[in-house]
Amino acid sequence: MFKLNYKIGFVFITAALLFSCKSSKEISSPIVVEIPEEIEKPKTEPSNETMASFLSEYLNLKYKDRSFKKYMYVSVKYQRLYLIVNDSTIRKYSISTAKKGIGSKANSYKTPPGLHTIKRKIGSNVPFGGILESRVYTGKKAPILTQRKNALKDYVTTRIMWLQGEEPGINKGRNMDSYNRYIYIHGTPEEGFIGEPASHGCIRMKNKDVIELYSLVDEGTPILILKY
Repeated sequence: MFKLNYKIGFVFITAALLFSCKSSKEISSPIVVEIPEEIEKPKTEPSNETMASFLSEYLNLKYKDRSFKKYMYVSVKYQRLYLIVNDSTIRKYSISTAKKGIGSKANSYKTPPGLHTIKRKIGSNVPFGGILESRVYTGKKAPILTQRKNALKDYVTTRIMWLQGEEPGINKGRNMDSYNRYIYIHGTPEEGFIGEPASHGCIRMKNKDVIELYSLVDEGTPILILKY
């Protein structure tokens, strides 16, 4: 039953995404789809391979001029980041997206949705827990808090992957530009909050995880962020 639910859920998600990309047309008779009552919302994550297969198909259909042999997917719903290579999930990490939810506007403190790429990688030689300010290593280290406790500041630690939005009007341009908003994937000293929304807009990771991910991706690697 759960496998069926996962597949059905992803069919609806994929269909919604695909239709949102097409120009609107007048329809004389609206189509009503009835969902049987016995189909329940999945309570756990879909299988890695089911998810990777649907996402890869969607990305290759929508962005035909891009390569998705290697890309990342961020699920806000499940607070996970997946690294997908050749349609297979090779890494899965718990993360924290924004406490205030999904959104692209400047100063919203929300995590922007849509397709992004890694524009810059910063911090190759920064030690574990090293604090970066304005993308420069300060020479100091932050205490790593494994309990649900707030650090003294919203420190950026260990590594930075600076994201660039690739969808004008969604995450690129004017007052909704992810790059100009300084949206990063980065390490955090507040590891006790990883797995739940807690950031000010960025994608936080455990420090050991961000070191590993940093070594596995390149500048230009795509990343899709969705609320699902």
